Parts: sequence; C-alpha cells; structure tokens
Amino acid sequence: MSKITAAITAVGKYVPDYVLTNKELETFVDTNDEWITTRTGIKERRILKGEGLGTSFMAIKAAQDLLQKSKTNPEEIDLVIVATATPDLLVASTAVYTATEIGAINAFAYDLQAACSSFLYGMSTAASYIESGRYKKVLVIGADKMSSIIDYTDRATCIIFGDGAGAALFEPNSEGFGLKDEYLRSDGIGRDFLKIDAGGSILPPSEETVKNGQHFVHQEGKTVFKYAVSNMAEVSEKMLTRNNLTKEDIQWLVPHQANKRIIEATANRVGVEADKVMVNIHKYGNTTSATLPLLLADYESQLKKGDNLIFAAFGGGFTWGAIYLTWAYNS
Repeated sequence: MSKITAAITAVGKYVPDYVLTNKELETFVDTNDEWITTRTGIKERRILKGEGLGTSFMAIKAAQDLLQKSKTNPEEIDLVIVATATPDLLVASTAVYTATEIGAINAFAYDLQAACSSFLYGMSTAASYIESGRYKKVLVIGADKMSSIIDYTDRATCIIFGDGAGAALFEPNSEGFGLKDEYLRSDGIGRDFLKIDAGGSILPPSEETVKNGQHFVHQEGKTVFKYAVSNMAEVSEKMLTRNNLTKEDIQWLVPHQANKRIIEATANRVGVEADKVMVNIHKYGNTTSATLPLLLADYESQLKKGDNLIFAAFGGGFTWGAIYLTWAYNS
C-alpha cells in the first residue's frame, strides 16, 4: 500500500479593492516611493474598508473562491484552520465562524497563531491530520487584517503591511505528491522585537494603553531583519541538503513576503534563480499569514504537477521554518 501524503488540491484568494499606494503614504508620514520601493520592494498594499468587516470577511471570501473554482462541497470538509494574527474577536474563534459561513457544517475549526509563520505551521498541522488517515479534507486559510493593528503615523510599520487572505485545500495523495519534509523552529528571544504591548493578559486594555498607542504593532526593524535573513535562508538550505536536492531540482521557492531583500537573500542561499522565486510583495505588501497562500493563488496557472516547491517563512516571537512540497495538479 502506498504511503499517504497530504497534497494541496485547490487554492483560493481574496484581496480588498482599496489600494494604498506609496504615493498616498507620503501624505501620512515622512517617506517617499523611492525609499519604500528600494528598501522593501513594496509599491502598494490592499486595505479592507467598511464598518464591521474583519479578518473573517476575507477568510470567507478566499474559501468561497477555492470552493467555487474546485467545485468542492463544503459539507465534505473535515477541518478548517484559520492562520491569523488578527482574529475578529478574542476568545471566539475566527475559524469557527468562517467554517459556518462557508457551509462547512461537518467540520471542526480553530485558529492558529504563529505570526508570519502561521500558514506554514498550518500546512504542517493539516498534513499530520491527513497522513494519520483520520481526515480527508482540511482547509487551511491564511488571513490578516493588518490595517487594524497598524499605526499610520509610524513609518517603520505602516509602509510594510497590507490586508488579504489565501486558502489551500489539503487531501490524501498516494502518488507521491504533497508535503515531503518540514523543519519548523521557534525561539522566545524574539518576544520583545515584534509585538503589540497591550490588549493581552499581561497588559489588558485601558484608557491609558489606548492613549499611549500600545495596541499597535511595534517592531525593531534591524533586529527582526537580521534574524529573518539568517533563519529563512538557513532552513531553506536545510530542506535541500537533507532531501538530496540541488537547485536544479527546485521549480519554485515560495518565500514569505516580508521584504524583498529577505526574499533575495533566501534565494541566493539556496541558489535559485530569480525567475523561480514567487514574488507579489510589490502588489500586496506583507499580509502576514496570507502571503504564502496568496503566492500560490497568483502563481497557480504556472504550477505543474510534479513541481518541487520550497516554502519558507519567518515571524514574530520568533517563529520560522521551511517545507518541501511537490505540487499535485495542473490548473
């Protein structure tokens, strides 16, 4: 009997209509298009507008796109994981609401939070459920409304982040396609370098915390950049060496879209040419949990059955890792 692996069988996406350009950001903070583009590679990002619209709105839209394209019956889905750093509400799971709204009435659901590595960790989780034989269809959605936690007077963060959602369906595969290997890491040393100070159990919300702007993302950019470059590159290289892969064996590098210099450093370490590196940071900025599935959705038409993909991500906390996956279908 062939070994069961977890393969991606469908992808979907959603990005908001509103485009926040570098030119518009110049009216908010002391910055300019050349400075942003040179240092980050970002030209524009999408922002979710509209009262009462949160992360679940985008997660639902991305899931519905996937279901429609793949003609998947939502009642057949066993599990829905929403990878997010910006849940709709504390306590009440965004994934549970999302599952109900898309008609996945037979699924259980939960949120997964590992900052920008959330979708990568979600892939690992989905694969474990599939390989165990317990479940047949696991939907992993990466979605973040980063605009809800960004201070648009802070040029260190407001130029980087955008809103969006992407989804991937995992199913059993006996042909050898799907997730082949993973190397996931974390280190609490990063706790103070990329965080939101208030709103958690250590420092609950108060009039003072709101007045002090402590509910916005704060990061020490140079420190985060240093760790991201070294760790994303290292784990990506590890995927190749321990699976006896050369750069010629890799059709696509799928890197977290945090900064074009981090993406380039990772590609250089692995030795992958630029035309094999998935990039859409110029269009969406850093959408945190959504970057990897958005890449898959944007590049789906170019992916071929049997293509070898190396995923890599790095997030606050710190969390990071790499996954080696073989693509399972032609679009």
